[in-house]
Amino acid sequence: MMKKIFAMLSVLIMIFTGCGSENDSRETIIVGFDESPLGYRNERGEIVGFEIDLAREAINRAGAKPEFKIIHWNEKENELNSGNIDMIFNGMDITPERQEIMLFSKPYMDNRRVIVVKKGNPNEIVSEVDLDGKNVGVKAGTTAEFYFETEEGVKDKLKALKTYDSDEKVFNALESGEIDAVVCDEILGRFETIKHGKEFEVLNVTVGKMNEYGIGFRKDDNKLRDRIQAAFDSMVKDGTAKKISEKWFQADLITRGGVIQ
Repeated sequence: MMKKIFAMLSVLIMIFTGCGSENDSRETIIVGFDESPLGYRNERGEIVGFEIDLAREAINRAGAKPEFKIIHWNEKENELNSGNIDMIFNGMDITPERQEIMLFSKPYMDNRRVIVVKKGNPNEIVSEVDLDGKNVGVKAGTTAEFYFETEEGVKDKLKALKTYDSDEKVFNALESGEIDAVVCDEILGRFETIKHGKEFEVLNVTVGKMNEYGIGFRKDDNKLRDRIQAAFDSMVKDGTAKKISEKWFQADLITRGGVIQ
């Protein structure tokens, strides 16, 4: 009888510890990303970008093959938790709300939200307060949307908060005059300013508090998180992450150190 009980306990232990394996052994790791300046398809249909390069290098160093899958940003948690993707590497801010439902790597880059307006700043917006009474656009599922929806009294002061399901749509709305300003991550704002022939300008205004980017994993996927973190740490240590940053931004934007979230 005791032998049967012991055998059953052994099976349960194997189930709850990943069948006795000490390390994640996936040969292919699926990375979810929403097309943005940090990861996108170029004119030849190739998936490229700053974070695509970082993810590819980290996964290769971890001994696996990367597979990249485009997702809708406001569906990222569902894509991750359903198993359609294994990790999110796409300019994702580490927030307390997201930490409730997923694991994060150490922060790898600082981030702030900025205001983007038409060239010449026709509405003379020089601070966040100047958004009062304006039509402001954000992308769905971003921390910009979350900020306006949760920060007490901020949204109420706007004329309207308009939400779009892609970067392209929100910046097209700014170009057409449908909205007066876009609030978004600084890297996205600067990328779109260049992409649209400098028809826009990024204001040196921080909306809300500074954030940090992190790589997201399923809440219980500690082994994969640790596997990728070790690979990424080696990239920072030997200067590879710095070289990738300088390739895309002509500057080293990689954050060093940090605590696993």
